[in-house]
Amino acid sequence: MTALPGETPGTVGTDTPQDTVSPPDTGAEGSAHADAPEAPGATEPPGDAAGAGEPAAEVPGTDVAAAEDRPAEVPDAETGPADADTDAEDGSADDDAPAEESAGSPEADADADAVTADGTAEAPAVPELSEAQAELAAQRELRERIEKRKAEKTAPIAAGTGLSGTAAELLAAVRAVESGEKSGTAFFDSPAPAPAARRPEPAATAAQPPRASVPAAPAPQAASPEALDAVRAVLVAGGAPEALARPAVGVLGEQAAELLRTDPWQLLAVPGVRPEQADGFARALLGDGCGPDDGRRTAALVGWLLERAALQGHTALDAGAVRAALAERAVGDPDAAVRNAVEEGVALVFQEGDDLEPDDAEAADGEGDEEGSADGSGLAEDADREPAQVLLGLDRYALAEESLADGLARLVNACEKAADWAEAAAAAPSPSAAELIRTTAAAGLVAHSGGEAARAEPAALIAAARSLGLRALGATHSEDGRRRLAAAVGDPDTAVTLAGLLSGAQGPGRDEDGALALDLLVVLDAPQLDVENGAVLVEALADGARLVLSGDPGVLGSAGAGRVFADVLAARACPQVVSRTPDPGPIGELVSGIGIGELHQVDAPGKEVVIVPVRDAGEAVHRTVQLVADSVPRAFSIPAEETQVITVGHGGAAGTRALNEALKQRLNPGPGRFGGFDPGDRVVHVPAPGRAVPGVVRSADAEGLRLDCGGVPVVVPQERVKSSVRHGWALSAHQAAGMRWPAAVVVLPGDAAQGLSRPWVYTAFGRGERHLSVVHGVDQALPHAVAHIPAQERTTRLRPLLEALPTPDAAS
Repeated sequence: MTALPGETPGTVGTDTPQDTVSPPDTGAEGSAHADAPEAPGATEPPGDAAGAGEPAAEVPGTDVAAAEDRPAEVPDAETGPADADTDAEDGSADDDAPAEESAGSPEADADADAVTADGTAEAPAVPELSEAQAELAAQRELRERIEKRKAEKTAPIAAGTGLSGTAAELLAAVRAVESGEKSGTAFFDSPAPAPAARRPEPAATAAQPPRASVPAAPAPQAASPEALDAVRAVLVAGGAPEALARPAVGVLGEQAAELLRTDPWQLLAVPGVRPEQADGFARALLGDGCGPDDGRRTAALVGWLLERAALQGHTALDAGAVRAALAERAVGDPDAAVRNAVEEGVALVFQEGDDLEPDDAEAADGEGDEEGSADGSGLAEDADREPAQVLLGLDRYALAEESLADGLARLVNACEKAADWAEAAAAAPSPSAAELIRTTAAAGLVAHSGGEAARAEPAALIAAARSLGLRALGATHSEDGRRRLAAAVGDPDTAVTLAGLLSGAQGPGRDEDGALALDLLVVLDAPQLDVENGAVLVEALADGARLVLSGDPGVLGSAGAGRVFADVLAARACPQVVSRTPDPGPIGELVSGIGIGELHQVDAPGKEVVIVPVRDAGEAVHRTVQLVADSVPRAFSIPAEETQVITVGHGGAAGTRALNEALKQRLNPGPGRFGGFDPGDRVVHVPAPGRAVPGVVRSADAEGLRLDCGGVPVVVPQERVKSSVRHGWALSAHQAAGMRWPAAVVVLPGDAAQGLSRPWVYTAFGRGERHLSVVHGVDQALPHAVAHIPAQERTTRLRPLLEALPTPDAAS
């Protein structure tokens, strides 16, 4: 390893951590990548951060290890998200959630964190709707409006019109079964059990009951004592813990006991439950009356796989990948399982890519059909074009993407393009701001991209629009972002959080038609916008309103499914403005280089960037506590409460759990008398899936745990504390996205190497405003990740939907 100038060779920790752990199933960003490349430079640690008597250390040299070509990984039952933290930011339960009690799965710690994204069902009813409940209600209202609008259309959706052979049969099956015109068995050679209508009430005596679809994002509801008692009885009979009763009723409804008794695999719909646990539950209830190819089991597995994929950001999965994952779960006939899932309405089927010509039909029914491919994967490929791809997806994401595409096209085409904002553009504070103002004047939808400094440009746009008498507003991902935007505009009434806007807790309210009373909405932190919230937002904008999506394409994507901002940029469905305003200072220089795949040494005379080498995870924790509690406050006058620790995963010897425990002992020791928390504890609250809100514990009483979240008082009910509140001295990069602190300490222990990617490093390193310390123990894995591991691709349908829509006014 090459030492940089001024560095004493051997000071950088290169030992393999003795407490290295396997990357968790659903752990940190980039967990699917095991490759490792180059490293950045920095200045000496402040004060005694590197330890008394130790020489000042720099980052390792710039030799880059050759990166392996890694095939696109299929997110199966065991694979976690590669570019998304799936713990508190996804609304997960803790690692001692009830699901682990039922099976003692060795992967329980990481898995329960990942699959509790719908865990809001546990919250009891409260006299007034909370922000999270209002959010979920808005999503349900949107889906109802989408369904109503689709029912009025006579033509089928465009997706899949070019299919032939078995794939075309699958699509025809979906549409016919959903419309009630035909039985799904009419479309297949081998008969399958005749399906009942979708979402029926199950018959307790049926040997193979119809499946009830699980709501996309169930609203918190108070379960009746009778329903809870009935579910507990079924759970006990099946050997499952009684603690699952409340979440089961929350997800499956008051009829949960009957559903579980006749279809035990419905337990998979409960967050935190794994297939092997549901299998054991089913065997205990059904005995010899079930097997691995039971239609109830295979349908539940398909739904579970698609839900797991959604946690990784996918809105659909390749049908072949689903079949392969089913085979790994001991399903003997994956093709039949896919057909059954489509027939039962668990999944929808779509085609993406080039449509097949009529001449392809004969080839399509040849070799592929001989293999019994349920998704048409045997279709002949033309050498001059991409083959058609058949996707399976959940209806909630299909509806959201189609609604979002329609809504964006509506905004593009309904806006009045002759607005004269020339005078406002001339008064803009920068050329990029002037360009954004001029572009927005002539378009209903605009995509604006840039780094942290570029946030001044949307602020200038909002100020200019309001000076013209327009109702203009900016929405951010976090309360911290809202405060920064309001300060940039100079008016606190010009900025809201996106969650507050959608729930009605913030913003101008609705007009007489139910649309947001806005002429211009600027959405900052647009990469954090998932497809469901995007659909809700666009549906709420009136015809003629202007929408600007602004964000940094280099940061991590949304915690929820979809990649709205990236798909809008890729589809080129609207004018795009790229900021020419660079991020200032050594941190800005370092992060800008990371964005283009370069990790280099920066000149930081004021010790704005510091590298602290460590040998193992234990030393990483020690150095982190020392930095937060002593070195950073002494060297930069930044108190510990304004320094944020960011690490790759939640588990492991130097994950968020271990770091939070160590930081609490040093900064706010106490017995944890309020459900594990004490007054003064820094926490992160998850009011709804995909949202992480930092706060501080103030007190607790009979109503619950009382928090101060950025000046907003929040009461978390007692039964929700365990699943929705975590200590927050240390966060994951996804939790920290959209927020900044005066100082950031990024912890990279040796066992974090497999979780690194360019977007992760870019996001984590950009969270500090004045100072960045990097606790470095991953050697060459850091520069390798920056140079060679981009964001994991997400399978979505929004881009082709946007490209297929008529948008004559869009820029080319």
